[in-house]
Amino acid sequence: MSVINWGEIYYSIMRGTSQEIADSKAHEIAGMRIELVPVDTRDLELICQAAAFKATNKMSYADCFAAALAKIRNAEFVTGDRDFKAVEADLRKIHWLS
Repeated sequence: MSVINWGEIYYSIMRGTSQEIADSKAHEIAGMRIELVPVDTRDLELICQAAAFKATNKMSYADCFAAALAKIRNAEFVTGDRDFKAVEADLRKIHWLS
């Protein structure tokens, strides 16, 4: 998961509930087998792919980072967000949650 998407999860929980619950969920995520991938100037491939998805699809920029990371890493993408249908053909596999 890119740190961009981690931030998206954090602010969504905070906006919907409270900072305390967002902090609790952040701690829960830290205990999962999820690699947090930083984004900096050394990650131009990731940034360029996210930008390409954004330029050609009606998706949030954060969602474009998630899809770009899955594409670059040739990883299975897990989501319940149907907005990712737009990039399904570009990804190795999407595991759709109900």
